[in-house]
Amino acid sequence: MEQNTDYNKILQLESNIVQVLRGIYDPEIPVNIYDLGLIYDINVDDNLNAEIVMTLTAPNCPIADQILIDVKERVSTVEGIKETNVKLVFDPPWDQSMMTDEAKLELGML
Repeated sequence: MEQNTDYNKILQLESNIVQVLRGIYDPEIPVNIYDLGLIYDINVDDNLNAEIVMTLTAPNCPIADQILIDVKERVSTVEGIKETNVKLVFDPPWDQSMMTDEAKLELGML
């Protein structure tokens, strides 16, 4: 039974992380980074450390450092998370198909 409780706790933490990520915006695009499709993976391990695997809309994004700092700082504020690691990847490269329907609607693409 304890294993299910731990699993449920991790699922809740991951859900809380998604909510935090939905509060982070690329200043050039009026859509949060989660719905924009920049978050590839969210993992919370058994020690309650979070790893966020993400990308950017372009490798030469001028505010890349600030977005990564925001992600790390905000995810670290999620109650129960001990440490946060943000991993930036460019494979697969981001494209518009990764956006949620909500993001596409916000940007007038639907």
